Amino acid sequence: MSTITANLASLLATVLRPGDFFTAGTAELLAPSLQVDGVGPVALPLLPVQAERLIAVAEPAPYGRGQQTLVDPAVRRTWQIGPDRVHIQGRHWERTLATIVARAADGLGVNEPIDAEFYKLLVYDQGSFFVGHRDTEKAPGMFATMVIVLPSISSGGELVVRHAGREARLDLRCEEPSEVAFAAFYADCVHEVLPIIAGCRLTLVYNLLRRGRGRPLEPPSHEREQARIAALLRKWGEGKTAPARGSPSDGGTPEKLIYPLEHAYTQAELGFRTLKGADAAVAGVLAAAAPQADCELHLALVTVEESGSAEYSGDFGRGRRWSEPEEDEFEAGEVDDRSVSLSEWRTQDGSPSALGVLPVHEEELSPPDAFKDLDPDEEHFQEATGNEGASFERTYRSAALVLWPRHRTFAVLCQAGLSVTVPYLEDMVQRWAHSANDRRTALWQEAHDLAGHMIEQWPTHGWYPRQDTTLSDAARMLAMLAQLHDTDRIEAFVTQVTAAGVYGKGDNEAILAALGRLPPSRQTALLELIVDKTAATSFGACADLSARAAGRLADLRGVATRLVEAMPGDPARVVPETPWPRRPAMEPGFVVDLLTALVATNRTLAERAASHILAWPKTYDLDRVLVPAVRTLVQSVSGGSATDPLRAACLAHLRARIAEPLAPPADWRRTNAVSCNCQHCKDLSAYLADPAQKVWIFRAAEQHRSHVEGTIRSSHVDLDTATDRRGRPYSLVCTKNQASYERRAKQRTRDLDDLARLGG
Repeated sequence: MSTITANLASLLATVLRPGDFFTAGTAELLAPSLQVDGVGPVALPLLPVQAERLIAVAEPAPYGRGQQTLVDPAVRRTWQIGPDRVHIQGRHWERTLATIVARAADGLGVNEPIDAEFYKLLVYDQGSFFVGHRDTEKAPGMFATMVIVLPSISSGGELVVRHAGREARLDLRCEEPSEVAFAAFYADCVHEVLPIIAGCRLTLVYNLLRRGRGRPLEPPSHEREQARIAALLRKWGEGKTAPARGSPSDGGTPEKLIYPLEHAYTQAELGFRTLKGADAAVAGVLAAAAPQADCELHLALVTVEESGSAEYSGDFGRGRRWSEPEEDEFEAGEVDDRSVSLSEWRTQDGSPSALGVLPVHEEELSPPDAFKDLDPDEEHFQEATGNEGASFERTYRSAALVLWPRHRTFAVLCQAGLSVTVPYLEDMVQRWAHSANDRRTALWQEAHDLAGHMIEQWPTHGWYPRQDTTLSDAARMLAMLAQLHDTDRIEAFVTQVTAAGVYGKGDNEAILAALGRLPPSRQTALLELIVDKTAATSFGACADLSARAAGRLADLRGVATRLVEAMPGDPARVVPETPWPRRPAMEPGFVVDLLTALVATNRTLAERAASHILAWPKTYDLDRVLVPAVRTLVQSVSGGSATDPLRAACLAHLRARIAEPLAPPADWRRTNAVSCNCQHCKDLSAYLADPAQKVWIFRAAEQHRSHVEGTIRSSHVDLDTATDRRGRPYSLVCTKNQASYERRAKQRTRDLDDLARLGG
């Protein structure tokens, strides 16, 4: 087990004081009554016409410089209205304000009573801003500033707060009528309001005051913990240098670290700005340490899903013996299936995340026993039905902070599998193709790096050939590598994935197009490798690949030799085990592709292949394989010396069958292939041998009728059957037909046509 998960948890446990230098979020707003002297009631969301009226009665907001209070629109362009002219009422407002103040205190790490003193109302219109500055102490005990942004429509105007080398950029836009956005920060933090780009904004400003006396409140400081955690993460990242296959249990350190949080969060409130108490403190420390160690930090939702068998634990007595058990009368038994995943990703700045559902490995949890004593969020029991015993399903959910070295982002992404990485790389390749289309760009290098991780982790176990015609992930990957002209990755993919057996016929055109980026000698070497490694289990695909390559490359003798050596048929050849149930049966197209490639490459090998085909008629069946194949070959392959023996064998087979006498039956006697000797089947045999009897009515119980009808089907005798349901018991009506003759007549027609096509 890697020690980094335990070490990280130990260091984070030393973060005793929660909170950060800032906090922000949203809160529910129950329509307060807002009135301003000179304007009257103010509607929310703020209307542009009312914003103009508010500005008309407001004054330019000043700023402080030392002991001076100045007004300079180059430093601050905002409008203010004093607290004596602003009236906020409504029976719900006090509760809303108290909730926001409590959340602000929690986010700032303050665990003592505080008060919020209304300071002023600010009106921002287009172009309003405030350059970076620190707030002065406006009242005794003031330690922080809190702003509440009322519903309005605007863009821009982000609040930027800086402290101890860190910066938080807060988007406080609040267009939802039922919510307000808020932020609070310590008074000694430098902060600025970026210009409002469009619209208008209405903000309430409060001074946060301590009620008691004592040491002044300061922003929580975790510099020692940050430094130690940064060093730990840096060492971890430096050790992750090469793509690693599989899970951390392979012996390497984990690709990512997952630190579950203490508090529960709904999907709607999951975000860095809404973390509570100790969670906010830990996130703040990691947010400072991660950049120092060149690590990514995300917030996500961990979901654990378990299912298994359940046992009934209720009391069968006291009249409840035959009642259906309730869910609380079951107990969960052994877990049969368990999955752990990460989803609902959140970034620090609130920007969208391209990450999908990622798996969680047990070795990535910090601390390692983080999920040991979780209580399920949901648990359901299913009582026994039929042959199935009682079962349970339960789900655990927990928010978690997730870290990984920035240079391992693509390795982490690859944990999600090809369903995520293939479209992600396709988007990257398209953006590169539409931009500079230059291999020296950073985008090309990123695509190259991601492709490397994908190849290293490409699933090669449990793969089976695709039967549909959709473009495979392998073909899509090769097409992207060809578009990137990434010859290194093309060679790696063909060597590590295609030649490893993850290969189907539908990939051949993509393989040849990608190999076309390489020198001819390297193309033939890789084709030979593919055939050598996969022909025994994917002969048809290799034959098609060789036939396609024959028209593009000059010297394919090595490829052709490997193909002939792998031809199926000889039972003495050892065939590798395949991950799918069985090898596909020989098809006419396999033979066509094989000889097309060999005739174009080496006549001696083509003749050798023809001799092999004739030596193993069970594999290369004349009617199912050879006749259809030769029918195509005589039209497409020139210089028929290699195919002449095959053609001769087909002609002899067809002529022999055509020479057999063909005439309809002279009477009603039919071939008897019945093997059962029961009395009913003996009667059936007698009926088949009777030259004068066309119809036989077998009146018997259902089980006897079914037996006789089954014998007729398995013996393939020339009879039609029907059930006469008049009277009891029912009757099985058997009528002789000419099915065998009709089949032979149709075969004769096909044989004559094939004979003509083969030039016979």
